[in-house]
Amino acid sequence: MARIDAHQHFWVYDSVEYDWINQDMQRLQRDFLPDDLNPLLAKADMKGCVAVQARHTETENDFLLGLADNHEQVMGVVGWLDLRADNLEERIQHYRGFKAFKGVRHIVQGEPDPNFLLAPEFIRGVKALAKAGLTYDILVFERQFPAVLTFLERCPDQPFVLDHLGKPAITERPGKAWTEGIRVMAEHPNVYCKVSGLVTEADWSSWQPDDFKPYLDVVFGAFGPERLMYGSDWPVCLLAAKEYATVMAIVEEYTASFDDRERAAFFGGNAERFYNL
Repeated sequence: MARIDAHQHFWVYDSVEYDWINQDMQRLQRDFLPDDLNPLLAKADMKGCVAVQARHTETENDFLLGLADNHEQVMGVVGWLDLRADNLEERIQHYRGFKAFKGVRHIVQGEPDPNFLLAPEFIRGVKALAKAGLTYDILVFERQFPAVLTFLERCPDQPFVLDHLGKPAITERPGKAWTEGIRVMAEHPNVYCKVSGLVTEADWSSWQPDDFKPYLDVVFGAFGPERLMYGSDWPVCLLAAKEYATVMAIVEEYTASFDDRERAAFFGGNAERFYNL
């Protein structure tokens, strides 16, 4: 079973297009492309990756799909579509013509409305994804969990994956609201979770590997190895980690006692199945 990084990003840096990369993130203010990532994947014994959008434009889709056409390591693309648009089904049909286009994400964490996910037109759009066989990545902060739980109830047929464990603030121990939210989400068999983005939710300069164990205990206990997938969140992870291998080492150590089947599922098999790679 192939090892796959289920979550990372590419961009040709532009301060306007990627205005979320602020002055605290100067390490990200340059181009990051497959030729930069491929040696890191090879060193980690990864066959390939899933490239995830970082802009709310169809131009982003076209950029990532172009990379997938020219780099076999880019096995799938999670792009963006305006799920509230009247012409959504037309745009879905257009992108279904690209083999690498596997799913859609909206950066809900940046939306000021805490109930953004629950807008009727957004839910209508997500249900159109299900009919087309496309996945949806949920990107939210922990404070948006109440809306997520209702959202999941309203979209029972959609394949979902929660990005970055729901972005909990990594402190001494997991909070009650995050822990309970994760456990309720995991009760939905159509919901997966990415073990990704950990280091950027911790103290960037002083985190220790043991800081993440209580959070990993919760998600592995809730979802099990069969509905979790590894993602590096490269290059964003470089804000808080020296290199790709630093992030990889956290989960390699945590899963060291797992059996071969569980590790194969977590490090690639689940992503392969979820995204139909």
